[in-house]
Amino acid sequence: MPDVSRLAQVRARLDLPVVRRAAGLLEGHHRSVYKGHGQDFDDLHLYAPGEDVGDIDWKSSARAGIPIVRRFVRASNVNLVLVVDTGRSMAAAAPSGETKAEVASLCCALVAYLARDRGDRVALVAGDADRVVQLPPRASTRDLEVLLRTVDRLWHPGAPASDLGRPLDRALTAFRRRSLVVVVTDEARPDAGHATLLRSLRVRHEVLLVRVADLSPVAVDGAGGARREVADVDGGLRLPPFLRGRAALVQAAADAVSRRRAEVAQRLTDLRVESVLVAGTDDVVPRLVELLGRSARARR
Repeated sequence: MPDVSRLAQVRARLDLPVVRRAAGLLEGHHRSVYKGHGQDFDDLHLYAPGEDVGDIDWKSSARAGIPIVRRFVRASNVNLVLVVDTGRSMAAAAPSGETKAEVASLCCALVAYLARDRGDRVALVAGDADRVVQLPPRASTRDLEVLLRTVDRLWHPGAPASDLGRPLDRALTAFRRRSLVVVVTDEARPDAGHATLLRSLRVRHEVLLVRVADLSPVAVDGAGGARREVADVDGGLRLPPFLRGRAALVQAAADAVSRRRAEVAQRLTDLRVESVLVAGTDDVVPRLVELLGRSARARR
């Protein structure tokens, strides 16, 4: 791998107004995540409707005969936890023609870049069917570069099969302090089997989900209709070249993808998890800003 700073590569893609806008939206997450919470006890006050019942001090409430809430000094910084799918499906192609791993890598680097500029710490939980790799929350440029290179090395066609449940479960058990959790996976996930884990994670943390789209195996390139070879990273199947580009097959594949995307979108809506679908590296910055913006509006 070339010895090039991943954070510097991200910075080269960003305009100052975009950086300021994204940082402002992330600031909103700080206020939401730590409203009424923190590490240092401050005082007690009367419970008000809408406050977290988990903050009620039951002994003080029993003595006073009315609900009393513990109040804490708000923490100034937040932990961000990157939960990354490193299964071999991430080595497949995205609609841009890049690998999904390249797109996901930029997503992770952008989150790390924004967090570093705020002085926030970033942790990593990356995993698949055979591996779970965890790195603790860190904020230095050097540590974030190590984090990004660690996850980059896990993405390759020979990786184990995807199992998003394993890194989700590790994140749920490993991080008790309320955090902003950014899940990076492919467009087929989360499936129905991940709903319980995501629901539990959503109760404890704020969860955002970035999904990288798949390239259609029957798609054609450009105005000339050039056919590309698309590898099946999970099964090694090959689609005969004469089938690619056939209108009926293209439409059938598009319909199947639309149904799957609708199912996943409904599942995430039911779980109250904001998500975004990314087609290539050129999509990453605007889509992540869009995701942060939608999440901020949902908290108002």
